[in-house]
Amino acid sequence: MRIRFFLLFILFVSLCTAENADFNECVVLLHGIGDTKFSMLKLENDLKDAGYKTINVGYPANGKKIETIANDELAAAIEKCSDYRKIHIVSHSMGGLVIRYYLNEHNLPEGSRIVMLSPPNKGSEVADYFHDSKIYELFYGEAGKELETDSDFFKNLKPIINQVGIIAGSSSMNPFFSRLLPGKDDGRVAVENMKLEEMDDFIVISTTHLLMKYNRQVSKQTIYFLKFGKFSTDEEKTNE
Repeated sequence: MRIRFFLLFILFVSLCTAENADFNECVVLLHGIGDTKFSMLKLENDLKDAGYKTINVGYPANGKKIETIANDELAAAIEKCSDYRKIHIVSHSMGGLVIRYYLNEHNLPEGSRIVMLSPPNKGSEVADYFHDSKIYELFYGEAGKELETDSDFFKNLKPIINQVGIIAGSSSMNPFFSRLLPGKDDGRVAVENMKLEEMDDFIVISTTHLLMKYNRQVSKQTIYFLKFGKFSTDEEKTNE
């Protein structure tokens, strides 16, 4: 009887250990320019419910270069995840550029994955339009200038080695900005400007740039990519 109890106890401990090993993964969340970490709370809670440890990064975008945000706030957040087997990053908007700069000089653990939500990977024509605007500069600082399509910032970025999935929004509630953007857009960034040559998967969801962080389908696809390295094509699963 004691032997049977002991064997059951060992099995129980093994199952718990295996379950914890599956979720020995940390996700860093990174918001976009002019936003706050509170905008990522919906995504953060969904990731927690899926079993991930989360670090939600907040940073003041105005007055700081993307380089500074990467070397200070993002680096500190990743350090907090250093004991985890995998360190994933989920970003919105300019947060994707912060990731790209960080990965120019640093590596994430093997198997780590990145999901970018509407990243301006080739800049945004909206930033071009406000090139000479003092008000724009006041609100968005040097980082805002780096978002211009001809910015020197993009010239020295290396391809990302880790698996990258990009979710693009394709709806706009700002017809003025949409007139500035070529092709489909989410009201801030053209869909074509979100792409990377090295991306492993790409999906377009009907949502706007600002609201996609709260979109249920975006959340489900983000978690699916972190688990499997691709987006789900099961419409029933992603739209339930």
